Amino acid sequence: MALPFYQKSHQHYDLSYRDKDLRTTVSQYQQEKKRSAIYTHGSTAYTSRSSAAHRQESQAFSQVAASSQQQASHYSLGAEVRRRAASAYDYGYSHGLTDSSLLLEDYSSNLSPKTKRAKRSLPSGEEKENLPSDYMVPIYSGRQLHVSGITDTEEERIKEAAAYIAQRNLLASEEGIKASKQFTASKRSAQSKQVTSTLEHEEALEKKSREVTIREKADLLSLRKTLEETQAYHGKLNEDHLLHAPEFIIKPRSHTVWEKESVKLHCSVAGWPEPRLTWYKNQVPINVHANPGKYIIESRYGIHTLEINACDFEDTAQYRASAMNVKGELSAYASVVVKRYKGELDEMRAGAATMPLSFAVTPYGYASKFEIHFDDKFDVSFGREGETMSLGCRVVITPEIKCFQPKIQWYRNGAPVSPSKWVQTHWSGDRATLTFSHLNKEDEGLYTIRVRMGEYYEQYSAYVFVRDADAEIEGAPAAPLDVVSLEANKDYIIISWKQPAVDGGSPILGYFIDKCEVGTDSWSQCNDTPVKFARFPVTGLIEGRSYIFRVRAVNKNGIGLPSRVSEPVAALDPAEKARLKSRPSAPWTGQIIVTEEEPSAGIVPGPPTDLSVTEATRNYVVLSWKPPGQRGHEGIMYFVEKCDAGTENWQRVNTELPVKSPRFALFDLAEGKSYRFRVRCSNSAGIGEPSEATEVTVVGDKLDIPQAPGNVIPSRNTDTSVVVSWEESKDAKELVGYYIEASVVGSGTWEPCNNNPVKGTRFTCHGLATGQSYIFRVRAVNAAGLSDYSRDSEAIEVKAAIGGAASPDVWPDLPAAPGGLTASRGAVHGASPKSCPKDALPDSKLNKPSPPSVSHDLGHTEASKVSETVQEELTPAPQKAAPRGQSKSEPPRKKKDAGAAPSPPYDITCLESFRDSMVLGWKQPDKSGGTDITGYYVSYREVTGGTPGPWREANAKAISEEVYKISNLKENVVYQFQVAAMNLAGLGPPSAVSECFTCEEWTIAVPGPPHSLRYSEVRKNSLVLQWNPPVHCGRTPVTGYFVDLKEANAKDDQWRGLNEAAIKQKYLKVQGLQEGISYVFRVRAINQAGVGKPSDLAGPVVAETRPGTKEVVVHVDDDGVISLNFECDQMTPNSEFTWSKDYVRTEDSPRLEVESKGNKTKMTFKDLGTDDLGIYSCDVTDTDGIASSYVIDEDELKRLLALSQEHKFPTVPAKSELAVEILEKGQVRFWMQAEKLSGNAKVNYIFNEKEIFEGPKYKMHIDRNTGIIEMFMEKLQDEDEGTYTFQIQDGKATGHSSLVLIGDGPHFAEYLSWEVTDECNVLLKCKVANIKKETNIVWYKDEREISVDEKHDFKDGICTLLITEFSKKDAGFYEVILKDDRGKDKSRLKLVDEAFQELMTEVCRKIALSATDLKIQSTAEGIRLYSFVTYYVDGLKVNWSHNGTAIKYTDRVKSGVTGEQIWLQINEPTPNDKGKYIMELFDGKTGHQKMVDLSGQAYDEAYAEFQRLKQAAIAEKNRARVLGGLPDVVTIQEGKALNLTCTVWGDPTPEVSWLKNERPLASNEHCSLRFEAGKTAYLSISGVSTADSGKYGLVVKNKYGTETSDFTVSVFIPEEEARAAAAEAQKGAPKSK
Repeated sequence: MALPFYQKSHQHYDLSYRDKDLRTTVSQYQQEKKRSAIYTHGSTAYTSRSSAAHRQESQAFSQVAASSQQQASHYSLGAEVRRRAASAYDYGYSHGLTDSSLLLEDYSSNLSPKTKRAKRSLPSGEEKENLPSDYMVPIYSGRQLHVSGITDTEEERIKEAAAYIAQRNLLASEEGIKASKQFTASKRSAQSKQVTSTLEHEEALEKKSREVTIREKADLLSLRKTLEETQAYHGKLNEDHLLHAPEFIIKPRSHTVWEKESVKLHCSVAGWPEPRLTWYKNQVPINVHANPGKYIIESRYGIHTLEINACDFEDTAQYRASAMNVKGELSAYASVVVKRYKGELDEMRAGAATMPLSFAVTPYGYASKFEIHFDDKFDVSFGREGETMSLGCRVVITPEIKCFQPKIQWYRNGAPVSPSKWVQTHWSGDRATLTFSHLNKEDEGLYTIRVRMGEYYEQYSAYVFVRDADAEIEGAPAAPLDVVSLEANKDYIIISWKQPAVDGGSPILGYFIDKCEVGTDSWSQCNDTPVKFARFPVTGLIEGRSYIFRVRAVNKNGIGLPSRVSEPVAALDPAEKARLKSRPSAPWTGQIIVTEEEPSAGIVPGPPTDLSVTEATRNYVVLSWKPPGQRGHEGIMYFVEKCDAGTENWQRVNTELPVKSPRFALFDLAEGKSYRFRVRCSNSAGIGEPSEATEVTVVGDKLDIPQAPGNVIPSRNTDTSVVVSWEESKDAKELVGYYIEASVVGSGTWEPCNNNPVKGTRFTCHGLATGQSYIFRVRAVNAAGLSDYSRDSEAIEVKAAIGGAASPDVWPDLPAAPGGLTASRGAVHGASPKSCPKDALPDSKLNKPSPPSVSHDLGHTEASKVSETVQEELTPAPQKAAPRGQSKSEPPRKKKDAGAAPSPPYDITCLESFRDSMVLGWKQPDKSGGTDITGYYVSYREVTGGTPGPWREANAKAISEEVYKISNLKENVVYQFQVAAMNLAGLGPPSAVSECFTCEEWTIAVPGPPHSLRYSEVRKNSLVLQWNPPVHCGRTPVTGYFVDLKEANAKDDQWRGLNEAAIKQKYLKVQGLQEGISYVFRVRAINQAGVGKPSDLAGPVVAETRPGTKEVVVHVDDDGVISLNFECDQMTPNSEFTWSKDYVRTEDSPRLEVESKGNKTKMTFKDLGTDDLGIYSCDVTDTDGIASSYVIDEDELKRLLALSQEHKFPTVPAKSELAVEILEKGQVRFWMQAEKLSGNAKVNYIFNEKEIFEGPKYKMHIDRNTGIIEMFMEKLQDEDEGTYTFQIQDGKATGHSSLVLIGDGPHFAEYLSWEVTDECNVLLKCKVANIKKETNIVWYKDEREISVDEKHDFKDGICTLLITEFSKKDAGFYEVILKDDRGKDKSRLKLVDEAFQELMTEVCRKIALSATDLKIQSTAEGIRLYSFVTYYVDGLKVNWSHNGTAIKYTDRVKSGVTGEQIWLQINEPTPNDKGKYIMELFDGKTGHQKMVDLSGQAYDEAYAEFQRLKQAAIAEKNRARVLGGLPDVVTIQEGKALNLTCTVWGDPTPEVSWLKNERPLASNEHCSLRFEAGKTAYLSISGVSTADSGKYGLVVKNKYGTETSDFTVSVFIPEEEARAAAAEAQKGAPKSK
């Protein structure tokens, strides 16, 4: 018979099924079934009788007191054995269950060498009393064990027979036959009486009655018949059909209990073989031994029970009962929710002095700590485009407070998800759901649900993958994604998208863009030929209309499916769009009267400015410019012109339709060709002058396709996922993200792991087959296209990482964490790790040596041997030795370079030396192998006469720091060292051999080098450098440090110090770095003896702000509590937040409280004061140096305390604003309602800025219970028109509400005020009400009516007047009047004196904030530092300083403003001009600084460029040139004399030569050439003839250049002579014939 499938795949079941022992078992059973046996629990099952007993089988059951001791022992069990035997028979036969503990011991001892098991406990007497009388007690076992050689069916047959025989024999004993009570004594004497057993049997049988003998024979015949029938029945059955998977008869039920109560979960499960049941809490197996008394797990009578004692909040969880047998596994779930009594909360609130800090007051008055748990959570999900999907989970919040609902927010990749037509959210009261109505690849990402209750929140995340829909055309590419509008204006809209991951098997040739006007269903294609660049300007749009767009990819097989449509985009200028967004778009029915007359003659616009090429691809070029300052009062349009580089043949591009926006996209340009562009403005008055032409632009993609990523490293995660990391693409610009692909080893087929590009260099690939081996590759993508694929990774088998999916039994000393194992360095260094079994760890392709196991009693000799074998492996040597952790007798493991072990440490240096010891330092490896480095091993060897000796191990236990003191060395002996790093994957390769160090006492007076340099908070212009003090301090203590810097590629003579005076702290924030430049740093210590030698270098590090970098943010809550908050989106499962003050850890600080949840952390100040001044930084461990800091100085302290004070005294919230109503008899009631008023609340009543009091005219009333405030007035008169205000004072809180009471005419709801826009313009605004079509709105300045350039839209009641480039000339009194037939109202704004100065200060502040960073420009005169602002006003004061000292302006150093450029000119710079320059823009209150460092490489480059420009200017000034005197054409009569004079110039004096028809012309008698005084050149020709006609040239030349001036000489003959000559020619003609 073939081996069943479940025994082929499950090694832990019986391996000897149907083997040769089976035949022996069957034959023995056939022989033994005739014998009598008694079935017991846990002890000897059968006892063979003697041969005489078999012959006397019919009389064997009389069992009188004189029977053998063996038989007597059987009867001693009495009724208790009968019950167990009968129940075992009944339960086993009816359920078909097999309990391996109920086996025949004589068979197991004969067939299997296993030792006997201990007896299992029987039910107690109390339990037996509780059972019904007719109920048979089943024998239960919680584990399914098997004995080799006996199948499940055989076991069942044996148990049936044994149970029946035992029951029959015991029934017979009740007939009056008494058994001996001396069972224990008879057992001890059994061997001595074995000889006389036959005689005793015969003697006992003789005493039996005939009736008993006949009954025994009848029972025996009946038993044989039953056994034969049972055997025949089982022979007809297929044994495999008896097996069935687990099935829950009773599932566990969810419970909600009060705190400190106990709860029981029950379940019943059926299956064959009997399933094994395990309880889990939140997917973690429950260990009853880890929490003694907390959990009780029982299994009785087929009922499985989990009891949880003294429940608390931590027991709120999802519990799972998992039943498993050879046919499969089945789980049942139940939730337990633990609630707390409200009475306990009230007691805690009463005792607020002892209430924990984690408690807060909710808006409903309950003092509560909210516990938020997620049940029935969504897992990693997979969908396909076009399908629907729903993510959801049950939210359990304790305590439960009615009317206080949680705030549910969903996030995708850290960004909030807003409901739309694609996605909807739902909250049912206890379950949150996110539903996708139509999946697209844009929906792929990490989804997070965040539940907030008051100050508490909890979140849960899982990834959603979206696969491509099936292509309509086989082999066509997938749809692009993320179609968005980058820029929109009147003439075109730039559309961008992301390339798909799947190209259909052939490269994508390009993309087609389709547009559709909103409101229609008509799609039109925008481009005739496919475009490869993932950006495209769509033209041909109608101004003001909205469009949607989609993109389709095309390859040689066809066009793929379209992308998801973009959001609607309007073809409007940004300024117009912003205006429409701030004001409603519906037309206003009012009227604006403009009394100022239009100018009689138009103004031709000036040239545009700042023309530049903002984007250039092979398909199009985008130009951008600024409108001219001189433009008149009417709108302008633009004409764009182009010309080939090197020519002046300008050609208008937009001949048919002028451009209305200051941006334009040009098409139909030849790829690879060079062009220049310029723009003209036009209006009704004419076309203006052109702008300055752009630089030469070559048509082609300016953005390069990124390089392929590198070093793809997979690492295990779970049974169905792998974490893939890689090195980012080098020099990649505008990187969109990465696509990851996976392939089963040997298949040759690649499948995408993500369809939406991911940022970062780490991704978890889900949905992989367990046990299968995969390889991975990565490619980068930007707008230019997709990079080449990276090199394939090493193959990795998909299985759970150590500690992630592995059982705790596998490696009990290592903590389990998602995604892998982590171990603190201190733990590895502090204690030796326990040795693991050889096969404990799961098999892996990343086969690295295990961590070393060092015994406490390891002798010196043994340690030496281990060190030698390790070093022989680490260093190249002819002999190969076993790696660390193996004995020499074992074969060495072959190490695979899979990147799991760390790379070598480097830069070993000697920090201090003594007579017999040395202190070493080194730098940690560049690559940690994916997990934390757990320690280092140091080896050393002596060097004698240049010959190195054998390696020796310096430390038996791994050390966690990068510093180690090696003792027991020899004085004046030279040593070399090596260091190897270790992580959980094993020991990495050793470092390079260090240089030779001599062990000798250092006697130098200066300190040694600082060590352990590290940098953090790397930004584009700054970073923070930290270090440890030197080990050797010298003769006196260290008093300070000096920090040096240079560029990574610079020479050693270019080091420059960053601090002139020594600093005492062991950190420094380095400012003024240049973005993109790589730097290295070093630190030197100083004491009274002097400056010590520098440390090892830190770096190189590139000054750049990485994408996604976040900063520490300060927050002041409503209670005035001040906190620092930081968020990190790039955390790993092992990452932690660490806070520091002045870069010293703030653990257990009494002034601070730190709270971290998920990817957010908060540090709260308990009482912010001067003691808290300093730099607060937050670092994220297990990341690539993510950190940020926040400085609290005295000014910031004052600001935060003031802000906290404001928040501590909130305003009184109003339930309803001030309103008015007319009562009976004309009485007027003014009233408002506050949310809540205390008994001390007071109200002041204001009318037109004057307080009014209760009297004959006014009656006031306050109802503090309802919060209603009233004022009654007898009747309303004309003088009562105005503004009424109720001012509320309730303790420290204040509030007010106002009402404007005016007649039916137009009026101002808000009076005239001002604000300064981001463009530094001044906007006067007011809010009007009750206007109609005939209402006139007129603006005045100084009582003179002013015009408005554009018609305003007042649907929202806002009236504005924009004043551009505000200056002193705009000071005055502004007034706006509303007027119609119902009346008028006016609002006046004073902008003079202090009010004008306040406005100018704000304008100057905005202008100062708009200043760009200082730039360095070299000119022919020197070096210029400059910055651009939006515009410049006289009120903005500019001050320059050099190295902290104000600059004194001279003829050599000048400052000025040209247009929007603020500059500092340094003529003829010298080395003294090096240093830091600061430009301070003072707005009247605050100074705003911009700094640039003109030193080092920046100065050298600027000075070199200045020298070049200076020489070019000198050359241009002194080069040889022709100043004038030569005509373009000379016409002269033949025979006349030609005299030409020309003035030339040059320094040195130029050389002069003449050309005729491009050949040198020499001076002779006919043609005289002269050059006099170095200035004048003469050409004289006497008696010119036609032969002298031609092209002449004057060439002047000196060392700075050459110039040629050409002219033409034409010699003609007079008419008379011409006729004579013609006549002579005619006469001579016949003769010639």
